[in-house]
Amino acid sequence: MDAIFNEYDLVDLSDKLNIRNISSIHEAIFAKLKSGKSILISIPEGAEADLSFIQLIESARIQVKSSGTHILMSKPATGSVLDILERGGFREVFSAEDKKFWLHQEAIQ
Repeated sequence: MDAIFNEYDLVDLSDKLNIRNISSIHEAIFAKLKSGKSILISIPEGAEADLSFIQLIESARIQVKSSGTHILMSKPATGSVLDILERGGFREVFSAEDKKFWLHQEAIQ
């Protein structure tokens, strides 16, 4: 997997992934996407996230589908990111693609 990660431009986020910082997070992610590069999102251990972060990432995922670029998470969602996905009901309706993106789980055939 490390070889795949080398093809991506890293977006190293802060540990505050919330509405107060969502503009700077948006700027960091979409600036890289505007450059035409695929991105790898890195979330620090113990990061504090809220629903605005999940919405922003989902928006970025939708945008890249039509752009020919890709977006990956450097590691599976944990902590408050995973908690928001669970409490928001996202995990209950995850597609195979969602599981691969957020949880790094491959679909079982």
